[in-house]
Amino acid sequence: MEKENYKKEFDKWNIQKKITHNSENKKTFHEQEIWFIKIGENIGFEQDGKGEDFLRPVIVYKKFSKNVFLGIPLTKAIKENKFYKVFDFHGEKSNAILSQIRLFDSKRLKYKIGKMSSVDFASVKEKLIQLIR
Repeated sequence: MEKENYKKEFDKWNIQKKITHNSENKKTFHEQEIWFIKIGENIGFEQDGKGEDFLRPVIVYKKFSKNVFLGIPLTKAIKENKFYKVFDFHGEKSNAILSQIRLFDSKRLKYKIGKMSSVDFASVKEKLIQLIR
């Protein structure tokens, strides 16, 4: 689907966002884990989620509390430049979208799909530090 023909589903996301906001969080998460989260329907070129729950996989980059973390969205689209870091996850290539790092509330967590290797997590961290310098 071409980007210009893509219709944003803001009204559907707003319903889902209200449900998510009013939910009780009982999920425990840790740095280096990858979760599908309710990232939502976002503005312009910000990463969107897909499906009924507007889900996207995200790396838990930095845990600030039991309720808040800094996360890096992932994509299967492989781009190799300063804004992305390719790594292997469950035998497939995945790409961390470093330029899309942001704060997330743990209420957005849907389900954990695994944990990055320490080597890959360190390489993502190193590339992110290079990007923001």
